[in-house]
Amino acid sequence: MVLKVAIIGRANVGKSTLFNRLVGRKVAIVHDRPGVTRDRKSADAKIRDLPIKIIDTAGYEDADADAIETRMWAQTQKAITEADVVLFLIDARDGLQPYDEHLANLVRQTGKKVILLANKCEGKLQEDSIFEAYKLGFGQPIAFSAEHGSGMQDLYDLLKEESDKPDKVAAEESESEENSDKPLQLAIVGRPNVGKSTLVNALLNEDRMLTGPEAGVTRDAISNEFVYQGRKINLVDTAGLRRHSRVDDGLEKMSAAATKHAAFMAQVVVLVLDADGVLDKQDLTIARQVLDEGRALVIALNKWDIADRKQALDKLNYKLKTSLTQAEGIPTVTISALKKENLDKLMRAVFKIYDRWNTRIPTSPLNQWFADILDNNPPPLGKNKRRIKLKYITQAKSRPPAFYIFSSNPEGLPDSYLRYLINSLRDTFDLGGIPIRMTVRKTGNPYADKN
Repeated sequence: MVLKVAIIGRANVGKSTLFNRLVGRKVAIVHDRPGVTRDRKSADAKIRDLPIKIIDTAGYEDADADAIETRMWAQTQKAITEADVVLFLIDARDGLQPYDEHLANLVRQTGKKVILLANKCEGKLQEDSIFEAYKLGFGQPIAFSAEHGSGMQDLYDLLKEESDKPDKVAAEESESEENSDKPLQLAIVGRPNVGKSTLVNALLNEDRMLTGPEAGVTRDAISNEFVYQGRKINLVDTAGLRRHSRVDDGLEKMSAAATKHAAFMAQVVVLVLDADGVLDKQDLTIARQVLDEGRALVIALNKWDIADRKQALDKLNYKLKTSLTQAEGIPTVTISALKKENLDKLMRAVFKIYDRWNTRIPTSPLNQWFADILDNNPPPLGKNKRRIKLKYITQAKSRPPAFYIFSSNPEGLPDSYLRYLINSLRDTFDLGGIPIRMTVRKTGNPYADKN
């Protein structure tokens, strides 16, 4: 069984830097500002020949019961509960701090195996801090540098020893193999405070993501694997996206970049809207970017339980008809993430649009459609006043569906006619709501190179 390893420590001791080093790429946002990580973030990692599941957590801070720091600590507690081993980081440059000792007392009560890392230990000046760390009661600390990778061999040895224990070796044969297919990549995006994390928690049926009335609680793209009605899904919660001109903070720019990367790597994107503010300029920008990247899009109209329903639907339908014409028929679902209403309907829409996004049309019906469309409405005249001849069509790929049309004289074919072909194709083969790529290519003259 893969060893689950949680990284904990107070704020700004280098947890996310270590997480990125173990994963082998920059997955977690790293910034000098304390408290950047708020949710727990997990990923598969490998140290030499040892596979592990690594969990990054928020920095520990004491706070009032209703403060966001307390909710962050609750997420860290869940990570510790899930883990087989806890990596406890301290900052060797700062020396042992009261928060370190307080957190150590809390972790000790869990009975988990703890490996103590004295991080940022790049020189001899930190040796005093290393010896001081014995006070925490976790045995010998490892002199470590997450930034430069020193101390990795010692960490490997301890994790390997833990992995080889008999109770960790049992194979995961009890897990069902019926869901062996790759998971559907599903990203949840939208403006700040529209209920994205609440929706993720509702779908997972647990308080997995940190939520609250504060805008911008989620700062990173957080992946969660689960099974819905027999289908594997990798569900990604993202940071809220504000209008680009309003983003002047370096951390928020990094959060926005992580959100866009998650959306563009997804297969289906759910754009969450607040029912009281439907498809404003920023929502439209997000939707267009998702479609331009070739992703399948579903719109979730959230907070439906408190909305002015007629006004919200009228505005949504008007915006879709006038501002998102490049993917006519985008599915929209009214939901209440807080009350878990219409979530099954939302997931049915996700599966349906995913299947459309994967569509490959058989050659025979595609060619028949093309012949009929040319007979009923042939192409217009080209630049040379001669009618443009479109010879044949082929589907180049799916995900999203892309088509090539071949012509000996495609110059001057108006965009309006290409849009007509796309709309007809969408109606004929039930491809509503997904982006369709259609390119006209020029066929070569077979006699051009002959004397």
